[in-house]
Amino acid sequence: MSAFVYRDGVLHAEGVALDRLAEQVGTPFYCYSAGTLEARYDAYARGFAAAGVAALIAYGVKANDNLAVIATLARRGAGADTVSAGEIRRALAAGVAPERIVFSGVGKTRDELAFALSAGVGQINVESEAELGALTEVARRLGRVAPVALRVNPDVDAGTHDKIATGRKGDKFGVPLEDSAELYARMAATPGLAVRGLAMHIGSQLTDIAPFRVAFGRLAEAARSLVAQGQPVATLDFGGGLGVPYRDEAPPSHAAYAGAIAEAIRGLEVAVVVEPGRSLVGESGVLVMRVLYVKRSRGKTFVVVDAGMNDLLRPAMYDAWHGLRAVVEPSAGTGLEPVDVVGPICESSDVFARSRPLPPMAEGQLLVIDGAGAYGRVMASCYNGRLLVPEVMVRGTRSDIVRRRPTFEESIALEAMPSWLAAADARGAA
Repeated sequence: MSAFVYRDGVLHAEGVALDRLAEQVGTPFYCYSAGTLEARYDAYARGFAAAGVAALIAYGVKANDNLAVIATLARRGAGADTVSAGEIRRALAAGVAPERIVFSGVGKTRDELAFALSAGVGQINVESEAELGALTEVARRLGRVAPVALRVNPDVDAGTHDKIATGRKGDKFGVPLEDSAELYARMAATPGLAVRGLAMHIGSQLTDIAPFRVAFGRLAEAARSLVAQGQPVATLDFGGGLGVPYRDEAPPSHAAYAGAIAEAIRGLEVAVVVEPGRSLVGESGVLVMRVLYVKRSRGKTFVVVDAGMNDLLRPAMYDAWHGLRAVVEPSAGTGLEPVDVVGPICESSDVFARSRPLPPMAEGQLLVIDGAGAYGRVMASCYNGRLLVPEVMVRGTRSDIVRRRPTFEESIALEAMPSWLAAADARGAA
């Protein structure tokens, strides 16, 4: 059940009216529901409990790196899947125990590897022979033992958007399955490495259980083959979680997802790690924005809002569909008009919806973009000289700003004039 529902004609986030928040915070802003975050985590936990699988649910921090979001999930029991030293730092700051942190990513630097080892992360997913060499070098230099898993590419087309598919043979991620046994044996024999097992990830926004079953089966078979060769395999990391219903998608149940893993590992004595991101946070957030103008031109109606593609990139980058709702509930029987909802950015791609049937819009009216909790604020930029938008979290009738809007002065203070321009200015002033 959604936490964003109409009450007395006004859209609420749990028990907080969004129009009241807009007056307090200013638009645009992101709003997250703590209750939804907890409910989505609990759904995974129940699914694995029913399947009889003890799993580390390591939240994919790249979906939303707000400290309050990470902390809410961590206090429920989540670990963290990270892809940079910055994300590791954010997970630690939010209270995730280092041994429950997984460090993934195809381009880890030596400095990042050193930080991960020094922080004591629980697992580093190595993605190439070259990265293995770098990790071995860093571990020896620091005198540390690196807990390592080998990420394999199972060559499974998940049927998701091309830009978020990660498990096909042409994708940049992981080691081909056919090359993995030799590299794994080398890892196991290398001093300074503590081999944990295998990892994989086939993509994001999956709404069909079939690709999961194929990929899970291939990972488990690779593990069985390694065990038969006398190699230690203690952990299998099955990668990302389920998709979310942005429009009319019908993702598999958490029980079906967990059951597919249970089926794949039958007979194997392994710990299980999963890395859901979008499905934990996507439906937990909305982007609240205000109508600036209603522009009619050559038979088209444009609703110009104060949020832009720099605030929510997904529609421009992925042609993603998001639901749109007015904060003040339209009266029953209100007619709908097809409109383009567009932002203020000087790009033709700054469009949130095309020909979307909406009730009549007016200047000053508030709109929300649904399903904006994942890959929203975390992918935002300051393009066109705009400030990053604030984030608010609600629990029941309480609300707090969990990341404030910076000021222009703070943004400009990060920059400095080169010495030759500063000298010229000084001479001019003299």
